[in-house]
Amino acid sequence: MKKTIHDIPVEGKRVLVRVDYNVPIDESGHITDDARIRETIPTLQTLLNAGAALILMAHFGRPKGKVDDSMRLAPVSQKLQELLGRDIQTARDTVGLEATALSKAIGAGQVLLLENTRFEAGEETNDPILAEKLASFGDVYVNDAFGAAHRAHASTEGVARAMRAQGKPAVAGLLMARELEFLGQLLQDPPRPFVAILGGVKVSDKIGVIRNLEEVADEILIGGAMSYAFEKAQNREVGTSYFKSEDAPIAAELLQLFKNNEAVLPAQDACRLHLPKDFLVADKDAEDAHIEYVEAGAIPADKMGMDIGPKTIADYVAVIESAKTILWNGPMGRFEVAPFSKGTLEIARAVGRATQKGALTIIGGGDSAAAVKQMGLSEQMSHVSTGGGASLEFLEGQELPGVAVLDDKGS
Repeated sequence: MKKTIHDIPVEGKRVLVRVDYNVPIDESGHITDDARIRETIPTLQTLLNAGAALILMAHFGRPKGKVDDSMRLAPVSQKLQELLGRDIQTARDTVGLEATALSKAIGAGQVLLLENTRFEAGEETNDPILAEKLASFGDVYVNDAFGAAHRAHASTEGVARAMRAQGKPAVAGLLMARELEFLGQLLQDPPRPFVAILGGVKVSDKIGVIRNLEEVADEILIGGAMSYAFEKAQNREVGTSYFKSEDAPIAAELLQLFKNNEAVLPAQDACRLHLPKDFLVADKDAEDAHIEYVEAGAIPADKMGMDIGPKTIADYVAVIESAKTILWNGPMGRFEVAPFSKGTLEIARAVGRATQKGALTIIGGGDSAAAVKQMGLSEQMSHVSTGGGASLEFLEGQELPGVAVLDDKGS
């Protein structure tokens, strides 16, 4: 267990807070989804109420260590000011003269947002000189950026290590603590049956998760484009469906793993892998596409699979509705386009109903989080993670650098 902001005094302290404000922004500079900013407000408000001065660090986009005016944090600052209800000072640099002066002058109840940390060449290389400079700005370090916790960057791992070396606290924010609590339950002692729903594009992205969940889940439901790799692994026709050729051998390996487990384990101990029985196929990826439903193994050579079919939906919904714990990572199809959204929508509704019946339901960030938000169902879930890549690595059983470096409780 990691220490949180509730475990340390912050009154009169300059608190350096790493947040994840890498939010989507449209061509006119407007933030289209402010969830990641909203999720940090409880941490920021708690620290301000306790008499702290806040210095915020965040990255945006991929400027590759150079200043890019299109990736400045001004839109984020404006949105944060609106949500927090107080003035936000914004530095035009990250560790330069302006940031240094503002960080020294900041007083209790004030908030300073440093410029995009990825404007610094040493951010992504975890440069110790940059980490030391950031550490000099604060008396306390708080990591509330779960979405960036799987990266050992200067503003996540390096600065925390530097501050701890100086005897300064490095703790988790409330969002980080909540993420670790919910995701940790999945791997420790989840209420059963535990059902994992895995979709998305590439099996290779999820192989570590599948292998790890195979040890703890009771049922794994496969959907999305990764389904077609499993079809290929069984020498079935997938038409023009999207899949990576290198994923087929991985899928074959996983099929053999589950087959072997079923042969040697009692039925109640073996995790069962469910694959789609049918698919929605189309002649093109467009709203005016001609669609039809076909059985698994019968995708026409000139058609592409775009969603799971009605038989699969019915089977998966039945499994979901009997679950006590549900993890969902990856949509069932191309949900962004109306004709192909039914599978993802029906699975989302079933997960929502399971929550109402008392199940623990966790959406693993990324496209799954976007899907339930688009469908207006986010509030029906127990927890919607803010970290796609971070949640995947956590569920693989990997140690997250931005978490590992924080102070342990009892230390």
